[in-house]
Amino acid sequence: MKATVTFPLTKDTPVSHRPFSPAVRVGDLIFVSGQASVDLTGKIIPDTFEGEFRRSIENLRKVLETAGSDLQHVIQTRNYLRDAANVERYNELYREYFSAPYPTRTTITNCLPSAIQYEVECVAVAKS
Repeated sequence: MKATVTFPLTKDTPVSHRPFSPAVRVGDLIFVSGQASVDLTGKIIPDTFEGEFRRSIENLRKVLETAGSDLQHVIQTRNYLRDAANVERYNELYREYFSAPYPTRTTITNCLPSAIQYEVECVAVAKS
């Protein structure tokens, strides 16, 4: 049986002007591209680390909902922090959105351009 591939997108999905889709759904698996502190048009919204983290996760939530999932169905995250000094706060904030048993996770620091402080991507499963 061949899995169906779709590219879920609505007017409420944050987009980028770069050549990638916010999400690709393959059967019940959903792959979400990196979400940062941007508005619906892709314009970067600078803020504190916490503010950018929260906006990024809310963008992730919107993309997941468009694709038929939610944060509780995330099975893996990849997280990028501009400054390693934010790791402790990042872990605190992460626990507000994800709970045990946590998704698998990779965190890379000192890797983002000066325009953003945090970015997250994920793999999720569709809600039943």
